Amino acid sequence: MSERFAFIYSSRFDGYSYGSEHPFKVQRYRLTYELIRELGLLDGSGIEMVETPQAPEAAPGCFHRQSYLDTLKEFSREDHPRANFIYGLGDVENPVFKGMYEWSLLSCGGTMEAVRQVVDGGCRAAFSMAGGHHHAHAARASGFSYLNDAVIAIQGLLERGLRVAYVDIDAHHGDGVQEAFYRSDRVLTISLHESGRDFFPHTGFCNELGEGRGYGYSVNVPFRRHADDLIFEQAFRRIVLPLLEAFSPDVLVTQMGVDTLRSDPLSRLEFTTGAIEFATRAFLTTGLPWAAIGGGGYDKCNVARCWALLWSVMTGQAVPERLPPGFCAAARALGFAGELLRDPPRLARPDDYASAQEALERNLAFLERKLFPLHGISGRVAL
Repeated sequence: MSERFAFIYSSRFDGYSYGSEHPFKVQRYRLTYELIRELGLLDGSGIEMVETPQAPEAAPGCFHRQSYLDTLKEFSREDHPRANFIYGLGDVENPVFKGMYEWSLLSCGGTMEAVRQVVDGGCRAAFSMAGGHHHAHAARASGFSYLNDAVIAIQGLLERGLRVAYVDIDAHHGDGVQEAFYRSDRVLTISLHESGRDFFPHTGFCNELGEGRGYGYSVNVPFRRHADDLIFEQAFRRIVLPLLEAFSPDVLVTQMGVDTLRSDPLSRLEFTTGAIEFATRAFLTTGLPWAAIGGGGYDKCNVARCWALLWSVMTGQAVPERLPPGFCAAARALGFAGELLRDPPRLARPDDYASAQEALERNLAFLERKLFPLHGISGRVAL
């Protein structure tokens, strides 16, 4: 019997907008879907297209404070300007718009459905690209995130007695998810991101290792600006893979933000699509039930290319090197002049690479020294 994979999507995404000037463009989901469809990646054996459900009204209450949820609902009813800065609502970063609560429930429902597909639905892996709002806190919107879909979905798994590994490869630290499970030894959170020393959300340093029973289960690998694919792969092989093997979770949840690409307007990393393909293959080869969710990415065409490649690798389907004509036409209208699905290999400038490598070595040595004994991992893992 062939393996099954679930692609979770809805045309209802198109009904929401953060505003024409906001960097978070909901239309990137439609663009990604159209590219995946034009590449024929939804037609293979074992591929299931699943309509994104809205999360149950009660679901966010497992993490978010009720007074915050009540304010989200109230502000969501109308389109005129509202603000509550205690809850992080109404500024440039987290605008108030009509339907924002319903949009957030839809995003959350997609992540919950991805988890359900791999835990109860018999799927090898599932992808819900509208998830990954990892900055939302219990009572505060942050970083374009209103409800923390990953936390809500993981809480549901914990209630069933399951152990979860959460790996976040977005350019920004997964601070909201880390905060939710900082004192838990049942969730291993790993975030690989641009250093928060001078970058939002200004957290995610190596010494944030958890507290109490959770000590050693919060893992952060910050990258110096201009880190490239080689830097990423070293960190992944030396930290992520051995810790996943040692922790041996029941379920793997990954946040697949693609704002790490060198041409993304909001980060200073220099990854290519190759880093996304590498991570996807690595997650797949763990053999764990795997729910992948979206995340950052502020160049719409880059997002579409990366997540199409993610889906092709996840499902084992070959893709051409050149973008299909329909997507090329749509991309040109958005100012994207490229014609290749994959980025050509590219390394950082030698001086930038040397600085990033030096910082990486310090961070990895610290993490190996602090974490490996706690998880029963002996010695440095060979590259």
